[in-house]
Amino acid sequence: MYRSHPPHASVSRAPAPGWRGWLLACLAWPALALAQPPTLAPGTWHWTPEIAPAGPVLVLVSLPDQRASVYRNGVRIGESTVSTGKPGYETPAGVFTILQKKREHYSNLYDDAPMPFMQRLTWGGVALHAGRVPGYPASHGCVRLPEAFAEKLFEVTSHGMTVVITERANVAPILAEPSLFPPSPAAATGTRSTDLTLPPPASAGYSWQPGAAPPGALTVVLSTADRQMVVLREGLEIGRAPVSVGATAPAGTRAYLLLDGVRDDVAPVLPDRPRRRWLRVLGDGGDDPAGTLAPAALGVDPGFVARLYDVLAPGATLVVTDEALGPVTTLTVLQAGDENPDLAPHLEGQ
Repeated sequence: MYRSHPPHASVSRAPAPGWRGWLLACLAWPALALAQPPTLAPGTWHWTPEIAPAGPVLVLVSLPDQRASVYRNGVRIGESTVSTGKPGYETPAGVFTILQKKREHYSNLYDDAPMPFMQRLTWGGVALHAGRVPGYPASHGCVRLPEAFAEKLFEVTSHGMTVVITERANVAPILAEPSLFPPSPAAATGTRSTDLTLPPPASAGYSWQPGAAPPGALTVVLSTADRQMVVLREGLEIGRAPVSVGATAPAGTRAYLLLDGVRDDVAPVLPDRPRRRWLRVLGDGGDDPAGTLAPAALGVDPGFVARLYDVLAPGATLVVTDEALGPVTTLTVLQAGDENPDLAPHLEGQ
C-alpha cells in the first residue's frame, strides 16, 4: 500500500581458485555530516533516486538500527526499515557483493517461503529480499525489506555490487581518499607526466593476468598481515603484488568504493593519471576518524598500481585489512568462480 507524497519522495508501508569469499570484519566508522535520514515506522521507506541518477550503487545495512540505506555515487537515494536475523539466526556483519538476483525465489529450507526480489549475498543462505518487517529482527538470517522498496532496489542494483552490513548504529559512508602509498615526486607537485614505462610484471616481482577472469566486478584486497595486494574480478584472481609494510601501517579493516568521475589533480603514485574519487564505506581506524594513513606506511610497485588503475571502474571495492587472507580468518570470503550456484547448498534464511 502507498501513501501520497511529493514527487521527490516515496514512502510505503509493508504488505579465485582457493578463494571462498571475503571480509567479515569489525565494522565501525564515523557518521558522515549529511542530512539525517527520515524517521521511519516499521515497514516504511523513503526513495528519491532522481537526486543521483547515475553512478555506482552501495547498500548499507545497520543491524542495531534495523535500517538499510542506499547510496548512488556517494549520495543517499533511499532509506528503509528492515528485519534481520533473530536470536540464533543472526545476520552476519561484513562486506559482501551481490552474487545472484532472482525476481521470484522460494526458500527450500523453510517450507518454500517466498523470497521476492532476492539478491544473494552468500551461497550459504544470506540474501536481501522482500518480507515481513515488524520493527525488530525476525528473519532466519536474511535481510527482509518492504516489498515495494525491495522491488525498487532490485531495479537499481547489479551483479557484483557492494553491500555492507554493520553492527554499528548511526553510520554513513564518508568521502575519503585511501592514500595508501607515498606520492611520486611529480604527483607531489601536481604535474602530469606521460613517460611512465611499465616493466614486464614477472621482472617487477608481481603477477598480472587480466585475461584470467571475465569482465565484471573488481575487488582489491590489501593484507598487511600477508604483505600482499590481491586483485579479484568476478571472484577470480587476476593480479598479486608484494607490499612493504612500515611501522605506521593501518590497524583494523577499511573499505572504499570507487565513484564516478575524477579530480583535477593527479594520482599520488601515477603522475600521468588523474586522481580518482573514493567513498569510504567501512573502517575501524580507532584514533583515525578521517581514515587517513601515514603516507609512507605501505609500498607497492608503481607498475602494478598503474595496471590496476587502468582496469578500475566505478563500483570497484578496495579493502585494506590487518587480517591474513588464509583459510582460517575472521574474514568472510567472496565466493569464487569455482562455486556453482546450482550446486551450492541453499540453506536460506527467510
